[in-house]
Amino acid sequence: MFTGIVQDIATIKAINDLDGLRTITLYFEDPNFSDGLAIGASVAVDGVCLTVSKIYDQQTVDFDIMLQSLRITTLVDAKVGSHINVERSAKEGAEIGGHILSGHVDCRGKIIEIQKPPNNWMVKIEMSPEWMRYIFSKGFLAINGASLTVSDVDAERKSFDIWLIPETLRRTTFSEKKVGDFVNIEIERSTQIVVDGVRTAVAEQVRLLLPNLAAEQQLKMEVQLEKIMELRVPSLMPRIMNNREDHQ
Repeated sequence: MFTGIVQDIATIKAINDLDGLRTITLYFEDPNFSDGLAIGASVAVDGVCLTVSKIYDQQTVDFDIMLQSLRITTLVDAKVGSHINVERSAKEGAEIGGHILSGHVDCRGKIIEIQKPPNNWMVKIEMSPEWMRYIFSKGFLAINGASLTVSDVDAERKSFDIWLIPETLRRTTFSEKKVGDFVNIEIERSTQIVVDGVRTAVAEQVRLLLPNLAAEQQLKMEVQLEKIMELRVPSLMPRIMNNREDHQ
């Protein structure tokens, strides 16, 4: 488990590719980052939970990346010399400054716009429609391992905006990102559960009506339902999540 608060920036010192496996060697900028780190420990590397496979010294460590992680994350494009966000796994009783993360990246997003007004950045990220259903204004998610809040959502462009304060830019690799770069995204799990639950409940009710309709009407209703879900569920999510939290 991780908290989404990036603790250090590491540099990729070496990459070794084998059949179905990639090993990366990271150099931690902070010599204290690896205090107590042991082989088998978990570290979030740009939001991807990786296992320590070899320790050379206090600042140089190997991690193995399996094929499935390479397929869906930006680690497939990793290059020697690149910088990367890292976070140690949370300890019992640790302060959760961001939100609870698993380190299991769901998809990649593409940076399509960056604005740099005084004292902060606005970054617009494009994502596939199947994952955009979980993104709503004021909701949160993890991007390259950092817990961030969504500012605005553009349903037509299948994109959303995040704002980065100077401290976030200083402590992470976001200041190095440019338009066209990809980032790792982990959806907040309770949001995903609520959205899927609402969609399933509505779909079940509609299915009860479908047998009484002609095939052409069924298809038309299914298309309309999907459009309604895309538009309405994100707008209802802040209210649903607040009600859920009030009853905990």
